Amino acid sequence: MDHPNGLRALAYFDTLFPDDQTETPANQSIMDQIASFDGFGQRTEVVHEGGIPYFVNEFWTSGQRKGHSIHEVSYRACFKPQLPEFFIRRLTEPGDAVLDPFMGRGTTPVEAGLHHRRALGNDINPLSVLLTRPRLRTPTYRDVQKALMQIDWTATADVPSDLLAFYHPETLRRICVLRDHLLRHAPLDDESPDPALDWIRMISINRLTGHSTGFFSVYSLPPNQAVSVDAQRKINEKRKQVPPQRDLVSIILKKTRTLLRSGEPGHADYCLSVGAADDLHLVPDASVALTVTSPPFLDIVQYADDNWLRGWFAGIDASSVSISMHRTETAWEAMVRSVLTEQARVLRPGGHVAFEVGEVRNGKVLLEQAVWRAATGLPFERLGVMINQQEFTKTANCWGVRNNAKGTNTNRIVLLRRLGERTEDRRASSASR
Repeated sequence: MDHPNGLRALAYFDTLFPDDQTETPANQSIMDQIASFDGFGQRTEVVHEGGIPYFVNEFWTSGQRKGHSIHEVSYRACFKPQLPEFFIRRLTEPGDAVLDPFMGRGTTPVEAGLHHRRALGNDINPLSVLLTRPRLRTPTYRDVQKALMQIDWTATADVPSDLLAFYHPETLRRICVLRDHLLRHAPLDDESPDPALDWIRMISINRLTGHSTGFFSVYSLPPNQAVSVDAQRKINEKRKQVPPQRDLVSIILKKTRTLLRSGEPGHADYCLSVGAADDLHLVPDASVALTVTSPPFLDIVQYADDNWLRGWFAGIDASSVSISMHRTETAWEAMVRSVLTEQARVLRPGGHVAFEVGEVRNGKVLLEQAVWRAATGLPFERLGVMINQQEFTKTANCWGVRNNAKGTNTNRIVLLRRLGERTEDRRASSASR
């Protein structure tokens, strides 16, 4: 595996997680580790609800444990890197394959790459590859500077006039010049474009709109959501604002410095695909050690609406991306069943699934119970549900929203283990006989 700067990045990374440096006994299962966890001064509380064992604690916290800066790419409804990191460290070894079939912004594969695991990712939205791939083969800051200097910023380009609601005319012209340059020199059908151009596109996608001078646009919604043109015009009118001119090159370079401040991870061993999560045709049978994933939660997030402007810049028709939007729990459970069936194929015996569902509809719908049911009859041992609370409270608060009026207050992760005996386990057993 090629990691020219990986050791420096990982050495930095390890200093942020001193509590994880303690060796775990080889015979201690993941559930034993979770049950005995007290990293933040609280012992895990185990309760049973509906025949499911729940393990409740604060297992990680974004305030205490900062992730690698390479993760600082905005995307709607994404989990924090502390979640996959918890399982990657405990359930895999360097070189093992770690998968996310709903990778979104790529948190799981990027975290896997940081730990020298083989990073596997998939998403129905091609935008996900554009957000993930550049961080699995990072260019140097100098490479990015050089690539930006090679763009003819004086070139002419077709300018969509409706986007003037977001951008100063000169800024919009430059955005269109950059877009044309990327589509010409790093086209979407190129599976291995120049890393510096791939990186510039990723940052540009994340700088298109936002609410500070660090973005290409006038004041708008946060970068993980793009309002409609009409909505932006109303924002401009209400705030009495006119889009100011922005320096695209400076903004891109500033964000590059931010993402690389923890070190340049270099190139990871990876495989990314675009397609349905229940048809991972690029992933061989019994090849994955760990899956950490989080699917779309019913009809909570409107991905196409949020990503229309990003899609335009990247040359993707957001309306053509068939992202699952399940309005009923029954339909959502059927989707999960299909995904878990495919997981049973790609996971090696003894491999694990960490299936995160969060809270939806003010805690009235407990999706982890639907996942638990969906796994029934498949070749998995259902281990339990791990609840990570952002701020530890009494167990009763886990069954409804108490800390905040809306939003996801807990990570709710269904843990499954693939049944069967690994080849090396069988060999060891035969040798002992």
